[in-house]
Amino acid sequence: MIAAHGTDAGTSRPIAEPSAVLRAAGIGKSFGPVEVLRDVSFDLRPGEVHALIGENGAGKSTLMKILAGHLPPTRGAVEVDGVPLRFASPREAEARGIVLVHQEILLAPDLTVAANIHLGREISRGLVLDDRAMNEAARAALERLGVDIDPRTVVDRLSIAQRQLVQIARALAVPHRAVIFDEPTASLTPHETEALLRIIDEIRARGVGVLYISHRLPEVKVLADRVTVLRDGALVATHPAASLAPADMARLMVGRDVAKLYPDREAPSTDGAPVLEVADARVPGHVHAASFRLRSGEILGFAGLVGAGRTELFEGILGLRPATATVRLRGQPVRWRDARDSMAAGIVYLSEDRKGKGLLLGQSLRTNLTLAALGRFTRGPLLSPAREDAALERAIADYDIRTGRRDLLAGQLSGGNQQKLLLAKMMLLDPSIVVIDEPTRGIDIGTKEQIYRLIADLAASGRSVVVISSEMPELIGLCDRILVMREGRIAGEVSGADMNERAIVMLATGASDEEAALAVESA
Repeated sequence: MIAAHGTDAGTSRPIAEPSAVLRAAGIGKSFGPVEVLRDVSFDLRPGEVHALIGENGAGKSTLMKILAGHLPPTRGAVEVDGVPLRFASPREAEARGIVLVHQEILLAPDLTVAANIHLGREISRGLVLDDRAMNEAARAALERLGVDIDPRTVVDRLSIAQRQLVQIARALAVPHRAVIFDEPTASLTPHETEALLRIIDEIRARGVGVLYISHRLPEVKVLADRVTVLRDGALVATHPAASLAPADMARLMVGRDVAKLYPDREAPSTDGAPVLEVADARVPGHVHAASFRLRSGEILGFAGLVGAGRTELFEGILGLRPATATVRLRGQPVRWRDARDSMAAGIVYLSEDRKGKGLLLGQSLRTNLTLAALGRFTRGPLLSPAREDAALERAIADYDIRTGRRDLLAGQLSGGNQQKLLLAKMMLLDPSIVVIDEPTRGIDIGTKEQIYRLIADLAASGRSVVVISSEMPELIGLCDRILVMREGRIAGEVSGADMNERAIVMLATGASDEEAALAVESA
């Protein structure tokens, strides 16, 4: 076992440095009878990046919300410059220089980028808003992140990755002494991630403390000065990042070795007709003449840069947005007017935006689970709560949805457990084809292993699976074939020994072999 760094003798609490700008001092948090944090203490020093890691449900996001004034602690205190404080609101925390970049997208979708960045702190000339000044300031804030987004654009028209960058720009527009990043790169491309990490280095160089939550352990290794690990709401240890390899971090997070992330699988048969054939698919503004085939029992990956058209292609095919295509299901021509039609045909789609489009965060677990298959839970004209409860019990057991109580809202689950709830919800329809968009975004390594096993089991049962992912190792480790999209078209296919990051980068970017090799090496 690795020895803990900088702890009081006989306790698990890290020693608070006199110069700490921010400190969690014995923080505990309970929601009713459920205790989600227990006596957690650590500190953040000026000019350091302190990473906080742990499995989904370990309590990381709850702790961050307490530090930034979004939640009060049940026990313990938040200290700024050694002084215990109790923030009544995030605005009070911001006034002390403590800002939080949320994992969830908390923007007003009907307002422009500039209006969102300045929401609550608008620039005005007398009684009139100064739109020009706000647009210029917003443009400058985005350029510092290396982002080319018109500040006059309405947020609803942006991709998930672009919205996350706008949210980061909004947070950094506040004068800050400590910045808390909660999974900031989960939605970003490698290029966007690189730009953000440069910004974090600049923040650190100015003497600002950065508290950084991420499931991307190689990223933590490169960026962090110290690493604190939480497990089941309790502190495991704090270590210098230099003393930990990513495998050490994973072991501390889950309490066991995670030696094999991707399950072994037999290649599916290539005999017989394809289960799904798509020809000349076109989605206005996004996809131009895409064609592919999907075999029974196959896991087919879709790679490409953000904006390549992967998500839009399947939203168009399955009736979620306007599109044209020639589609054959088991040899028969089909056309789905909406998602209800495609689900009735046995095809389900798990959105990359599980919080915004996949689940109703303000509703119960039971309501979310059964919503897509209500017909199975009725007696005459009425729903049967007993049947719904029985289905929830089975889903919790079958998909290892970790929840202390059955009456929680979906929004109270961790990201990994939300993803498992979404998968359980769609599998109640007993589909033959499952399309999963970004299956492990914002999910810890232990839960990733579970999700990969669930996907492999779907294929082993004879179902066909499409995985859309921005994580090249995920596609390579999980899929039988990978189709790569570029600028709305399918640029090529990789399989077998050719399924490697260099080959994917070449197709995704149009780069030469040498350029692709350099890109993979730098990533």
